[in-house]
Amino acid sequence: MVSAATGPTAQAAPAAPGGVAADTSASTSASAAGDASPDLAASTTPGLERYYDQALDWRSCVQGPDDQVGAGLEQAGATCADVTVPLDYGDPRGRTITVAISRIKATDTRHRIGPLLLNDGGPGGQTLGSPPRVRAALKETAARYDIIGMDPRFVGRSTPLDCGWPVGTNLVSAGLSRASFERQVALQKDLAAKCRAAAGPLLPHASTRNTARDMDVIRGALGERRISYLGVSYGTYLGTVFTQMFPGRYDRVVLDGALDPRTYGPVLLPNLLAENEQALAGWAAWTAVRHDTYGLGRTADEVTAGIRRLVEASARAPLAVGSGADTFLLDDTRVPFLLFAGLADDTDAARGGLAEQIAVLAEAAAGRPARPSAAFTATLRFAFSGDASPTGSSQQAVICADATAPRDPEAYWREIERSRGEHPLFGPMVHNINPCAFWDRPREARTEVRRDAKVLIVAATGDPRTTYRDSVALHGLLPASRLLTLEGANRHALYGLYGNACVDDTVNAYLAGGRLPSGDRTCTR
Repeated sequence: MVSAATGPTAQAAPAAPGGVAADTSASTSASAAGDASPDLAASTTPGLERYYDQALDWRSCVQGPDDQVGAGLEQAGATCADVTVPLDYGDPRGRTITVAISRIKATDTRHRIGPLLLNDGGPGGQTLGSPPRVRAALKETAARYDIIGMDPRFVGRSTPLDCGWPVGTNLVSAGLSRASFERQVALQKDLAAKCRAAAGPLLPHASTRNTARDMDVIRGALGERRISYLGVSYGTYLGTVFTQMFPGRYDRVVLDGALDPRTYGPVLLPNLLAENEQALAGWAAWTAVRHDTYGLGRTADEVTAGIRRLVEASARAPLAVGSGADTFLLDDTRVPFLLFAGLADDTDAARGGLAEQIAVLAEAAAGRPARPSAAFTATLRFAFSGDASPTGSSQQAVICADATAPRDPEAYWREIERSRGEHPLFGPMVHNINPCAFWDRPREARTEVRRDAKVLIVAATGDPRTTYRDSVALHGLLPASRLLTLEGANRHALYGLYGNACVDDTVNAYLAGGRLPSGDRTCTR
């Protein structure tokens, strides 16, 4: 991922790694289970047989009268099961955890292709409820797949990991002053300490490599030789890792909004500056044309100047938005996050939603009552209350288990100050310190791409979360892959979500026939 989860329905989140020395105590059996040759059945690894051979108990997905996810799955004909996996693949006879999965079974059994496993990103994103959406996107090909949703380890209905954070995301700005940065150092250090206190034994095992191992156990428990895969955002990194760890155990793979596996990790955000500045300019121009609706400026320059004034006002005194228990105080560390979160989609609906939010902040800055919509309130509650602590906690656990971050706060401050002049809004945000600066080092080195893989990479040229450059870079690492480009869109996540027929038809043709396009292809917005 490249953008932290941005709201109740967000799918993806950002970050980026540095090299990590492998902890040789992590486990020999984990290596055997994770990097076996194509001919070696992982179920023969001592201690892992019971996981690969387990019988799954398929049941209703509904967990109560208010379970909307379960109700949607049941209406689509899905059932759910818990897959037992080892907490530590280096100690397969030790503590176990569960990974929750859902399944809509293939109805065209005569032409059945096999299971299609989904991951909607994050990390920390729930995907259990996604099979009905993907079934709709697949159209007639859906009948030939068992569509499998998965809440990865420590996410959603799987064995949980919750640090008890007072916020749902650590992704905020360093603000306009040294004092606001020092508050950030204290906050991020405290978030790391809360995770260590609440979930310390789980943290070393939250890595993407272990989630890939879980995926292979799911494959075995389903009784399949291979699985197909559709990954979005961070899910593209997970899919790439799976191809490297388990060659010969995957069939058709679609990576939508890809990450460069060499740069994924806790300090990925600085790579997104150009794309987010471009997305901001596009949104400002769109909003200026609609000044009579939103009142934010008649030119793009007026709109962006107003944004800067809002941040400056929030630095002098936090902006009070909402009322009663849903009153949120938004300072110069929080206002940039809201803008960043709103720029992942360039559709009129998304741009209008962001413009409405900024108009509410402008009311607050003017000292007038600021009444957010229900959707805006949900975003504020998600980001700035403890309601979404499990999402932020699991996301951070994965990122910090995958790669290290610089430890010295001064290194972050220097980058913040260096970028502030040219990028006053996003520079202090993308260079801000994060909890991984105070985390224990990962137990395994990150995965290097050393094996080619025939996968379909889908990318928008203006993607502000996982940049087009990342998709091109992954394509270069996997020469047998094909790159499907959507030109002219500042949008993150495309297939079945953006409504581009060229993209959707190309993906569906691949998933139906199993043949990649003869060459790279380009679609237009």
